[in-house]
Amino acid sequence: MASTSKWFSNTGLRLSLGRSKSKPRSRSSNPSTSPMSSSPSTPKPITREDELREVFRRFDGNGDGKISAYELRSYFGSIGENLTHEEAEGVIRDLDSDGDNLLDMEDFMKLMTKEEDEDLKKAFEMFEWDKGSGSITPKGLQRMLHRMGDEKSYDECVAMINAFDVDRNGVLDFNEFLQMMA
Repeated sequence: MASTSKWFSNTGLRLSLGRSKSKPRSRSSNPSTSPMSSSPSTPKPITREDELREVFRRFDGNGDGKISAYELRSYFGSIGENLTHEEAEGVIRDLDSDGDNLLDMEDFMKLMTKEEDEDLKKAFEMFEWDKGSGSITPKGLQRMLHRMGDEKSYDECVAMINAFDVDRNGVLDFNEFLQMMA
């Protein structure tokens, strides 16, 4: 799946919706509505899934609920990335779960989740003191924080790990790290 990773690396940047991180725009509200009541004018919080659905719609040029090789090429061309038809077909072939040579929303969601997991695995590995050990120790956390310019004592790092150390073994495994990042 190397070709897929090549085209979807840094997806957070490439698939950006161009939305600023400001507060959601408020709709006009009815002055007779109590601030404590739930009113139709209260904006619904935007979830990660909502964002991914919007990104999917940007790829799905004809709105049929599927992304074709042509639509994939068109999107990447619009952001200045050239993708050959063969490369686009290869990406779709790698991700297509039902064999129709198109990506549906489910295929797209799996891709995006996989990319996020790979990024988290890389981040986790940066914090490992003993490479390949599968755990983040207080010393590994302290070392990485120091490299990032955040001076923490060993005891502070122990406390940080203890906050997410579900099995109380003094280190964070990958699943505990995921919970901490969530």
